[in-house]
Amino acid sequence: MTKISIIIPTFNEEEYLPQLLDSIKDQSYTDYEIIIADAQSKDKTREIAKSYGCIITEGGLPALGRNNGAKKANGDLLLFLDSDLILTDDYLKDSVEEFEENNLGIAITQMIPLSDKKRDKILHEFANRFMIMVESIKPHGAGCYGIISRKDLHDQVGGFEESLDFGEDSDYIERIGKISSFKVLRKPHVLVSIRRLEKEGLKSLAYKYSKSTVYDFMGKKITADELDYTFGYSDEHRPSFLEEDNYAYEDLEANETNVSYNNLEKNHINQSIVKENPEDTLENAEAAKKRIIYSVCGEGLGHAIRSGVIIEELIERYDILIFASDRAYTYLSQKFENVYEIYGFNTVYENNTVQNRKTFVKSMKRLPRDLKENLGLLYRLARDFKPNAIVSDFEFYASLLSKLLRIPLISIDNMHVITQCNIEYPDKYKKDKLKAESVVKSFIVRPKRHIIISYFYPEIKNPEKTIIYPPVLRKEIIELKPDYKNHILVYQTSKSNEKLIKTLKKVKEKFIVYGFDKNEVDKNLEFKMFNEDEFFSDLQNSRAIITNGGFTLISEALYLKKPVYSIPVKGQFEQIINAIYLDKLSYGEFHEEINKNSLEKFIKKLPKYQKNLKKYDGGDNKALIKELENSIEKYAK
Repeated sequence: MTKISIIIPTFNEEEYLPQLLDSIKDQSYTDYEIIIADAQSKDKTREIAKSYGCIITEGGLPALGRNNGAKKANGDLLLFLDSDLILTDDYLKDSVEEFEENNLGIAITQMIPLSDKKRDKILHEFANRFMIMVESIKPHGAGCYGIISRKDLHDQVGGFEESLDFGEDSDYIERIGKISSFKVLRKPHVLVSIRRLEKEGLKSLAYKYSKSTVYDFMGKKITADELDYTFGYSDEHRPSFLEEDNYAYEDLEANETNVSYNNLEKNHINQSIVKENPEDTLENAEAAKKRIIYSVCGEGLGHAIRSGVIIEELIERYDILIFASDRAYTYLSQKFENVYEIYGFNTVYENNTVQNRKTFVKSMKRLPRDLKENLGLLYRLARDFKPNAIVSDFEFYASLLSKLLRIPLISIDNMHVITQCNIEYPDKYKKDKLKAESVVKSFIVRPKRHIIISYFYPEIKNPEKTIIYPPVLRKEIIELKPDYKNHILVYQTSKSNEKLIKTLKKVKEKFIVYGFDKNEVDKNLEFKMFNEDEFFSDLQNSRAIITNGGFTLISEALYLKKPVYSIPVKGQFEQIINAIYLDKLSYGEFHEEINKNSLEKFIKKLPKYQKNLKKYDGGDNKALIKELENSIEKYAK
């Protein structure tokens, strides 16, 4: 059994410390020692520690206290805990097992708030998912999560940086993460006090943590003074329970009889869906159509296009409320009523490469606003709409809402081929795969059913929960009669691929180019602004397609028997895996970079690829629609 040294910095913690020590005492795992690093408390903190048999040493601000505690440690593993935490059952056993099984050097666990407020549960669940989402990008965390490290690695990096008065925990995690492996442990959770949230209010605290996280991912340090952040609490500062003013989450605490209908009236929701009688219940509505929330990712247009096809089929049978962000909202709001705009996550691209850090910084700057407004809107409307199920096409906030309201979640997208199937790919893309895996797992959590859309069919890990269907196609695509004329269609979702244009000009072919928002002829290139009818015609009559690795266009091209030359965005594993299987099936080619030689060779091979595509089957959405309807009927509450 591995010995754990549990190190707890304290200052005037007589109210909270006994709860933590009791939870440690109740653990099934018994090979541990408890070290209290106390910063000269004036209350009974030291007496309490002595009564529990703890080792007591001098403390200070968190970094100094943790380091002093580590100097007294005899364990192979160090567990740093804040004094206002409580361990859940088997926390120590689960932590050690997962830590050792993954051969980690440092890890954090996850949080559950000591609060019955739905708002607090949402925020802490969001924080957990966020940490999982970024774990493969940058080791990150804080003392409130519980930090586990190896004693030898702690000594090797010199412990916590005592010159930092803020962010010393993230700095520590990052330094050990650079020389070992880091993970957010999935099973163990700590119960965490919300006293700082109560004291400072959500707006203030969200701003401080968002700002500090942005600085951290930019490689900058920030001080406690710059954030107006103070450590420690005494009884005289203990606040009464938070009453937030002018904040959307107050609706999460509202009495069900005080329903606001401003947003409902603005969007003209059918009164057969939302009744003004607050006594209306699901039991009263059994005879009516089932009510579905359908939420759609706004990154690119692929999610919106297939969702539009699916919703058109479902809308006759179900009452549907649609949430979408960015381009998906624009697209779907032109086709359907009851479409609500939410904020979404957007990837930053430069020179056909994903910029992970810039993407993260951009998201973090917007996070307080997005979280507040999205969940405020979603919760308010869901409470009135009373959905029986939620369908998500890779939309993050719908997954959160599902967990909050305990509404069954059904996932339908192409992204989960990354996590739910045994896919084949070269080892050099392993890092990209791990990043993508973290994002996919954090975006959609524990759905009842995974419906994966794919033009390739890898082995499914759990066939009882997951199924694969061919790509969803628009009626307009299905009705096209493909022909092969003299142009090659080029489509880019990012305008940053400058090398592409230079290369195309060197090849003696005609190229019709979409994605650069202009109408212009430049030598052998004809640039076009996007027009759906014109795009369909150019696609129908093209000899081949040049694109990134976007799933929707590749799927439509294959249905129309058009070979594809794919140049995935670097770092975008979903596009990479699409291109890998495109190449593996001999429907086209995967290239990391475009160059004149490979493009000319591809063009010479077009007859071969066109012949291979004759065996490609697709174009019938009925089976997938039936699968989704069956899943809704099976899991709807």
